[in-house]
Amino acid sequence: MNLRAADQIAKAVLYEGYMLYPYRPSSVKNQQRWNFGVLCPESYSAAQNGNEASTMQTECLVVGSSRTALHVRVRFLQLVERTIGELSTPASEVPADQVPEFRLVDRLAVDGRIHQPWQEAVEREVGLPMSNIEALGRGPVSQSIRFPREKQFEFLREPGGLIVGVTVREQEALSGVVKITGEAVEDQVFKIRVHISNTTPLATTSGTNRQEVLLSSLVSVHTVLGVQDGSFVSQFAPAEKLVELAARCTNVGTWPVLVGVEGESDTMLSSPIILYDYPQIAPESAGDLFDGTEIDEILSLRIMTLTEEEKREMSQSDERARAMLERTESMPVEQLMKLHGVLRGLRSAKEGTL
Repeated sequence: MNLRAADQIAKAVLYEGYMLYPYRPSSVKNQQRWNFGVLCPESYSAAQNGNEASTMQTECLVVGSSRTALHVRVRFLQLVERTIGELSTPASEVPADQVPEFRLVDRLAVDGRIHQPWQEAVEREVGLPMSNIEALGRGPVSQSIRFPREKQFEFLREPGGLIVGVTVREQEALSGVVKITGEAVEDQVFKIRVHISNTTPLATTSGTNRQEVLLSSLVSVHTVLGVQDGSFVSQFAPAEKLVELAARCTNVGTWPVLVGVEGESDTMLSSPIILYDYPQIAPESAGDLFDGTEIDEILSLRIMTLTEEEKREMSQSDERARAMLERTESMPVEQLMKLHGVLRGLRSAKEGTL
């Protein structure tokens, strides 16, 4: 299984739209994030008449035998609400089991840095045990998704050591189920189904807005599938005898593609963003810019032309944004020139054509 190639593409999918140019919380484009692969709680989906999904389904074909084994990993982001508090009374020290009184603020300047609220994210992965593909026809394999509620406090100190503020990071409890089923649809051809659902309970859906629900949602959900002693069938270009069977596969909120070196067929990525078989990260790319629809060169040049104030807001809003800014500003000219364009190959044009 070519898991390295799958992980490269999956990482790009995971953070697609995480933060868009001009990479500042105050920009309009970053007021509503998290638009790809979002699975909200079932109760909220029902209250929205299904306009917000709570489930995702991947179906694909595998050519194999009684020896064929299937491995499935589900990956997503869990959002963390970051709020900023200003202490009512600054303190030099705070007992480990106590939290001083504070009030929430939109901005707090401490030691030359601006602290502000934001939604961060942590990566989550749920791996299912290796399953015999023939045995899946006799019964499904399920795995629970469970992550507890957490709340963390980080105190903000002035240069003299006085604590004047606090960063509060909260993440809600998440629960869900991943279920794998399989069936033989032809001799040595199996249909595999991976169904993901968010079963996180909500106290109420009345008056709950999407921003609040996102904290109880699975975000940027995608699935990595691998087989041993078997091969996946392309959904884009199946063999002629398998076209009809492939057309009967029902994918909901996601689309499976082959990944790895072109011609390999033992690894598949099911992504909420439609890709073609064998997607690749350009080797010239210096790092993630969170926007696969844009050109690295354009985004890099735009970042370089931000004002000092804009760069300050970018670097202080998010650790990933700060790392991207530092990487771009320190990029050698040779690396920037590589982004300008690469000739991948030539083909001859037929005579008399343009």
